[in-house]
Amino acid sequence: MSHTSPSAEEPDAFFDGRRESANERLDRNWAELLQELRVIQTGTQILTGFLLAAVFQSRFDELDEFQRDVYLVLVVTSILTTLVGLAPVSLHRVLFRQRAKDRIVRFTDYFVQVTLAGVALTVAGIGLLIFDLVLGRAWGVVFAVFILAVVTIIWVVVPRRIRHAG
Repeated sequence: MSHTSPSAEEPDAFFDGRRESANERLDRNWAELLQELRVIQTGTQILTGFLLAAVFQSRFDELDEFQRDVYLVLVVTSILTTLVGLAPVSLHRVLFRQRAKDRIVRFTDYFVQVTLAGVALTVAGIGLLIFDLVLGRAWGVVFAVFILAVVTIIWVVVPRRIRHAG
């Protein structure tokens, strides 16, 4: 059943002018989330692989205690981010054919948001570690803060301003 405005059965529906049923909207939202997940899963898996391989590099033994601690935190953050980014696959498998697409879409949205936060922390931490190794601790901290500021602006502030302007 198509509709042109939210019905009493869908009080929280956001009407954007599309003539689609609730199921069609959920299917479209799920497809859009899957596209986002494909991009972010690849990125998190590459970051995790890079971090796991770094321990086998000859210079790894030269890291001081702070650098080793940062490295270990990055490995944990990257692995957890990868797992959270893959969680929607498991969620979909468990709830497949259970008429639960609304819950799958809702929770996948949360997983994507947490994954983005994990990517931001991992990338900032990698910047911290690299700049610390090459230019010193102060530069590492400055660069990590800079990365977090850029992420906050382009991933949080700008999208919210665009949403509120529309």
